[in-house]
Amino acid sequence: MIKAVIFDVDGTLIDTVDLHAEAWVETLRHFGVDVAFQDMRAQIGKGGDQILHGLMPPEMIEQRGDEIRSYRSELFKREYLPKVRAFPGVRDLFERIRAAGQKAVLASSGKADEVERYQEIAGIADLIDSATSSDDAERSKPFPDIFQAALARLEPLRPDEAVVVGDTPYDAEAARKAGIKSIGVLCGGFPEASLRSAGCLAVYNGPEDLFRNYDQSPLAGTGL
Repeated sequence: MIKAVIFDVDGTLIDTVDLHAEAWVETLRHFGVDVAFQDMRAQIGKGGDQILHGLMPPEMIEQRGDEIRSYRSELFKREYLPKVRAFPGVRDLFERIRAAGQKAVLASSGKADEVERYQEIAGIADLIDSATSSDDAERSKPFPDIFQAALARLEPLRPDEAVVVGDTPYDAEAARKAGIKSIGVLCGGFPEASLRSAGCLAVYNGPEDLFRNYDQSPLAGTGL
């Protein structure tokens, strides 16, 4: 029986993938590194501690990584956060989960203040049982730390009593490493084949599609 649903946030509940990619491209350009938008977009879903690897020299990451991440964070809050919107059906989905007696937990690689703001934007702050952020994990996705932190908030629930919902292969990979089943949503822009090959049991267009098909979904125990 599924007793808890653990949600990624960016690209899953909140339409931010393009905005994050744009902010990273602008940030790296500021530091003299040119990265194509599509190359950066493919990295969104990883946390800031992982996203720079492969995009810039290791010695630059070591010397200036904290400065770069700080610049990106402030830029995003100032220029991009006001543009953020929730995907359709988010509150309906969370109300359905709560009506089923399940807990709803957020597990984001973003900063705690961003995650808190996203709850307000999506109108679900009153429906969240717990939320974890990058502050609660030593390593970000695709490492399992953030989902392990979410599970710790759900004790004594076991990993097989929870399902992760995410929009990237990194979510599915991290969930698998934490021993949790996952389902995917396409609203973040990753193709269905990538989500399924990473381990997603089912894939939906977005929160609204998952809400409408809740009774036939893994959230209701179907196909587990």
